[in-house]
Parts: sequence; structure tokens; C-alpha cells
Amino acid sequence: MAGGWWCSSPSSWPIRWSRRVRVARRRRHLTDEEQRLWKRVTEGAERLGPRAPAPDARQEDEKGQKNPPAGPVAAPEPARRFTPQPFRVGERARATEAAAPAPPAATGPRLDRRQLQDLRRGRLRPEARIDLHGLTLAEAEPRLGQFIRASHQRGFRLVLVITGKGRHAQDVGPIPARQGVLRQHVPLWLLRPPLSHMVLEVVEAHRRHGGGGAYYVYLRKRRT
Repeated sequence: MAGGWWCSSPSSWPIRWSRRVRVARRRRHLTDEEQRLWKRVTEGAERLGPRAPAPDARQEDEKGQKNPPAGPVAAPEPARRFTPQPFRVGERARATEAAAPAPPAATGPRLDRRQLQDLRRGRLRPEARIDLHGLTLAEAEPRLGQFIRASHQRGFRLVLVITGKGRHAQDVGPIPARQGVLRQHVPLWLLRPPLSHMVLEVVEAHRRHGGGGAYYVYLRKRRT
């Protein structure tokens, strides 16, 4: 058979095949010049580390959802500074009236515009009155309740509750006491249970009936 690697004798095939494999496995070694050139190239090279993620890449959570970028941080509000009021040495501290809490709105129908206007102008005359001025809160609340229940039982529609303005209380000590406590609490008592179901409207009285130191209390009509 033609060809340098083949012969007519089958016994010579393994010998020629093994020589071919040994020749193919021989590796070429670098020359001295090539080694010097390779060394010169690798001296100025730096080893590469793992690739860093892009700065704007968004991380994904365990569910595979992308986390939205954080929004701008709101600047903190500036702290309010306390400005003391001017005073003189030896002068008594002046009490500042705290704003009274807003009374709860009365339920049910309210007075019409004309009735409310007549009431505020003092045109309506109260049918009964009670004076709570000078009493403590513990004393005034039960007396007010008794008065309202009795007035409603008798069928009165308009009564007057006097609380006093609380501006003439003697202030003793360096810390001023809050004044007008009754004036602040009476509307709350009237428009909350157990009196709210009998009260229709609470209005500050006209000056002829006490002004800021009294209240008109318009009662609901008694059910017969």
C-alpha cells in the first residue's frame, strides 16, 4: 500500500503510530532571547482582580425585584428658639392665658342663624342662672350637672352659667398659675356626656349678662 506510514505487514502498525504520537507531544522551548523579552513585558504588568460592579448598577433582592434608588433626604427643620420676655428684677411673673381646648361639636340640630344672632346680641332673656365663680373643678362640675338636669326637667330653653373670667386670682409664687380654669372646662362638660343629650348650643354671653365670664346654654326641647 502506498504511503510512508503504512506497510503491508500488520505487525508494524502499532510501532509507527506510537512514534507519531511521541513526535506530536514534543513541546517547543523558548529561546533565551524570547525569555528575556517575556520577562521585560511582565515586569510592568499588574494582576487583574475581580471586576467591580458598575456604580449605577441596581442590586436585586432575593425575589429578583430591583431596589428603587434612594430619594433625596429632607433637610431637618431648624429648632425653634425660646425667646424670653423682658422683665425687671423683683417684678412678678405675668401669666399668659393658654388657648382653651376646642369644645366638641354638639350633635343633632343647632340653632338657626337668626336665633343665634339674637342670642349673641343679648336679645333673649335667660330663664334661670347659676353662679360657679369661686368654686373648684371638683365642686363646680356636679353642681352644673344638677342645674342643667333640673332646668331641662322644668322645660327651660335658655339658662345662664356664670364662671367668672378668672383674671383677678392672686398669683402667689414664682410660677404663675393658669387662670380661667372654670371658663375653659364648663363648655367641655356641657357638650360631653352625660349632659350633651340635653344641650343644643353653648355661646359666650353678651356683656349685659356677664360677657366673657358667662355662657348662654340653649337646652333641647324636653320630650313628653
